[in-house]
Amino acid sequence: MCQRMMKFAWDNYKQYAFGKNELRPLTKNGHIGNMFGGLRGATVVDALDTLYIMELEEEFQEAKKWVEKSFDLNVNGEASLFEVNIRYIGGLLAAYYLTGEEVFRSKALELGEKLLPAFNTPTGIPRGVINLGSGMSWSWGWASAGSSILAEFGTLHLEFLHLTELSGNPVFAEKVMNIRKVLNRVEKPQGLYPNFLSPVTGNWVQHHVSIGGLGDSFYEYLIKSWLMSDKKDSEAKKMYDDALEAIEKHLVRRSAGGLTYIAEWRGGILDHKMGHLACFSGGMIALGAEHASEERKQHYMDLAAEITNTCHESYARSDTKLGPEAFRFDTGTEAMATRLSERYYILRPEVVESYMYMWRLTHDLKYRQWGWEVVKALEKHCRVEAGFSGIRDVYTTVPTHDNMQQSFFLAETLKYLYLLFCEDDVLSLDDWVFNTEAHPLPVNHTNFKTKASVQ
Repeated sequence: MCQRMMKFAWDNYKQYAFGKNELRPLTKNGHIGNMFGGLRGATVVDALDTLYIMELEEEFQEAKKWVEKSFDLNVNGEASLFEVNIRYIGGLLAAYYLTGEEVFRSKALELGEKLLPAFNTPTGIPRGVINLGSGMSWSWGWASAGSSILAEFGTLHLEFLHLTELSGNPVFAEKVMNIRKVLNRVEKPQGLYPNFLSPVTGNWVQHHVSIGGLGDSFYEYLIKSWLMSDKKDSEAKKMYDDALEAIEKHLVRRSAGGLTYIAEWRGGILDHKMGHLACFSGGMIALGAEHASEERKQHYMDLAAEITNTCHESYARSDTKLGPEAFRFDTGTEAMATRLSERYYILRPEVVESYMYMWRLTHDLKYRQWGWEVVKALEKHCRVEAGFSGIRDVYTTVPTHDNMQQSFFLAETLKYLYLLFCEDDVLSLDDWVFNTEAHPLPVNHTNFKTKASVQ
């Protein structure tokens, strides 16, 4: 079923938007957007590994051919360092490791080089926006006081280590190891990492802490850096353990109705809301629990299951059985969006991502049941004549579509659903670590051979 959905999403993208970044399925045209600095084909690069593991061979060859013939890196425009890294570099690296095809490696390295000028700051903490042509970089206009964002500069580690591995050029690894050094040095309020840091002074700019957007993948990359190093990067593991302890102490709360959630922290005051983006944390905590000390292991598995259950409730309590962008616990309602501006669903993957990890680590059948509910809801409410679209309000069964088939729907949502129903040895968690766009990168075992290493 997930394979059929992927083929439908891909075929429509190919028919109406091939080479553009995303498909607009209602108007049957392509969208370019301004996140990728003039790069094109975000859906192609994001979908490569999913097409490959689903054995959609013809479609994979179409995508590969586009990368070979039409993927132009000589562009001039402002790009999000973070988005280009997780979607394009992550997608190309994964495609290379899965297939051993040289074109993916060389494109990843060429693009990686173009990101390096963003790190030319007094601290080495990169700025968030870079012109891929001129190398000029600056901070997001909306980020407070020219600061860089934790989830952006903290979500480069996995990919940049692989860029060094594949190029023999230490500069990529040096850049991300320096980021870690700055983070280790700076004082953490209550052991927490705020979302905004000045790339000039290396100090926090304001004390807003979130496991959702702006913070999320920084924590994920700590535990995954340790796993990817074959459990040798003990510094990453310690940072993860300490951060999780602080999160549990200061942010994890239980609602009156018995739901465990992770609140946001604004200078010591809790905001009792959880974003859809924060729902990856169930899977992350389960992944980390496997490697916790014996007496903490069960504790963390329970916490992971409770958070995943809360995220499931945010789906179950909506009329479409899809979850809102953010849900609250501060008025009588629980696990529901209370603001109109938070009721949308844009085909996000974080909830099914946690179902996939929980299934693989517990084999409790309810996670497959919950995943199947999502498949049915996507088919019913998001599938349109020419692709899949996000919806503007999950609490109405006659939803308005947003006319956007996000590239991450093909990279992540459909991949995690597929893996939830696969055997555990398809992209085994022992051998692969997923970047935050669900692109699999190999664990650095001495004895694990990818297609790339056989070449």
